[in-house]
Amino acid sequence: MTIAMRSLLALLATALISPAYAQAAPAGPGGVELIMLVVMMVVFYFFLIRPQQKRAKEHKNLMQNLSKGDEVVTSGGILGKITKVTDDFVVVEISNNLEIKLQKNSVQATLPKGTIKSI
Repeated sequence: MTIAMRSLLALLATALISPAYAQAAPAGPGGVELIMLVVMMVVFYFFLIRPQQKRAKEHKNLMQNLSKGDEVVTSGGILGKITKVTDDFVVVEISNNLEIKLQKNSVQATLPKGTIKSI
C-alpha cells in the first residue's frame, strides 16, 4: 500500500469510527441543563419582565390621575401646566398663551407644584 492510500484509509476510519464512539453512550435528559434553564428563566423574570410590568402599571396610574393644574414633563422634555384633560388628550400650557395638545401617553412624569416658576 502506498502512503497516500494509508492516509486515505486512516482519514476514512476516523470519519466513520469517531461518530460511532460518540453515539455509543447517548446522554439522557440532563438535570443540570434543566436546572440552569429554570434559573435563567427566573433571572429574566426578576430582572427584565417584572420591572417593566411595574413601570407600565405606574405610568397607567399616572395617566389616569392627571388633572387640571398639574405640572408635567412630556417624553420630548417639554415642561408645562395642564389646562384641560380629556379621555385621550391633555392640553398643556408651555408658555403664556401658548398651548399644545398632547396624547396622555406622552406625559412622562408629574412635577411638584411650583417647579416651573422656580426654573
